[in-house]
Amino acid sequence: MLGISPLIHTSTLFGYAELADSLGLETDALMAQVGLSRSLLQDPNYPVAVYRVRALLENTARASGLESFGLRLGASRQLANLGTIGLVMREAQTGLAALQILCRYLQLVGPSLSIAIDEYENAIIIREELMFADVTQVRQSIEMALAVMASLLRELLGSEWRAQSVHFSHRAPKNQAFHRQNFKCPVQFNDEFNGITCLPADLHRQLPNRNTQLGHFVQVNLDKALEQAVTSKLASIHQLIKALLSLGRCNAQAVAAHLCISERTLNRILIKEGHSFSSLLQQVRHELVVQQLRDSDRSIAKITELLSFKSTSAFAHWFQKTFGISAKNWRKQLDKNQASPAV
Repeated sequence: MLGISPLIHTSTLFGYAELADSLGLETDALMAQVGLSRSLLQDPNYPVAVYRVRALLENTARASGLESFGLRLGASRQLANLGTIGLVMREAQTGLAALQILCRYLQLVGPSLSIAIDEYENAIIIREELMFADVTQVRQSIEMALAVMASLLRELLGSEWRAQSVHFSHRAPKNQAFHRQNFKCPVQFNDEFNGITCLPADLHRQLPNRNTQLGHFVQVNLDKALEQAVTSKLASIHQLIKALLSLGRCNAQAVAAHLCISERTLNRILIKEGHSFSSLLQQVRHELVVQQLRDSDRSIAKITELLSFKSTSAFAHWFQKTFGISAKNWRKQLDKNQASPAV
């Protein structure tokens, strides 16, 4: 492997299960092939390795016989699927300004996607490329990405908007009917880039702003999130440990597999960052148990399961050793004082 496969949220697969089910596919089996499950899709912020999502889309396209599967999935996306970023985009003055907002905050939603906007006198080209594309095929992923872009622009500029042309660097599918139906403009394959060409007048046209003050307020919060965004590999490992704990299969081997690296590489990264797997696991458990005892009403037994301890006695021993008090008494003390004790 050439490095860590970045993590993205399962919100990338919004609508996947419904579309696969509607095609009569064995959706659960397809997801299991790449180490995913339908239940994970219930949490749109669950982190998964990019290569798993890309493999899922490719496998599903083959199983369905639809080369346009990724395109169909992306065509259903809306600004609302981007959360607060979509809200700020909606309040932009022009379509071009909205795209620039998306580019600014892209790493918060799609760290594996690169978007570049080239302005010319007679055209504006929106180029989209996938990073870390050496692990699996990306045809379905790039078609989904361009379908999403076209859908967002249509929502911003009006349902009658049309691109000048759409370009793909991969070969043409045997059946291009859905591509023509979705984009409603010339679609070129085997091209030098992946992207959408637009008329400058369309993207420079003023959009009907609904609440610019709200958009500004949300953008301030997004800027703070962007400043706090940690791009180190340690952050991805930390995030994945946190997610895998609740599934009961959090160990160095599993984390390395999700990140598409060897266990040796994982340990080397952690040592470079001043950690070991066990120390980082300890840190994540510490964070989670404080959060659960303080902010939830889950029983000790449920928290034990969440932190992947084999028994409540093992959890009790760990908690006593870590905090110098039992979890039950820690929670009682917190309730009594209405404030978190020193931990």
